[in-house]
Amino acid sequence: MTELLFRADAYQTAADCRIIGHTAEGGLIVDQSIFYATSGGQPGDSGMLEWSGGRMPIATALKVEGGVALVPAEPLPMPPIGSQARQLIDWGRRYRHMRVHTALHLLSLVIPLPVTGGQIATDKGRLDFDMPDPPGDVAALEEALNSLIERDLSVTDEWITDDELAANPGLVKTMSVRPPVGQGKVRLVRIADGASLIDLQPCGGTHVRRTGEIGRVEIGKIENKGRQNRRVSILLA
Repeated sequence: MTELLFRADAYQTAADCRIIGHTAEGGLIVDQSIFYATSGGQPGDSGMLEWSGGRMPIATALKVEGGVALVPAEPLPMPPIGSQARQLIDWGRRYRHMRVHTALHLLSLVIPLPVTGGQIATDKGRLDFDMPDPPGDVAALEEALNSLIERDLSVTDEWITDDELAANPGLVKTMSVRPPVGQGKVRLVRIADGASLIDLQPCGGTHVRRTGEIGRVEIGKIENKGRQNRRVSILLA
């Protein structure tokens, strides 16, 4: 299985790897990856793969049987299985994903309702909430969100067992996407102000180290997506 280097350090922009397989669709399975693989509403990373005698742009990364596959942006000769290679991610794009993803965690605090879906892009993101009625004061929500960002809260992670998660179902905010279980442990993302806990929830994505890195955000459209479902969008300034 692929070792997920981005979980240990979301700020790592380059790393060596070995090609351990090819997919039928033309992807390259690597033994360790700094490329985030598409999941949980967060897009896979793009970047470059270099090896002795070649280089190719990578459009995205996907979860496959055996680990993570890097998907070439164009059909080019692929390095053979066993080759050593160098991965370089598009850091600007990844970092914006990290800022948006962390901001969505904070959005789930200022709108404390069950989350029914979500999506991340390079300049915006959205959460869908089980929300029968639209929020009355959008400006107040935006100010509350930016107030949390400006507090420059710390963002760290920790791990608990599957059994510990099962004993604490309130940690899970999402109704449509369940945390991955079955491997014995689950990653939690903690947002805190010193010793004071602000938020704790399961998440496998990439985040900034402090909320101040997000910068100011705007609340965009609030759309009705069903009888009790409303979509709230945020935009990076």
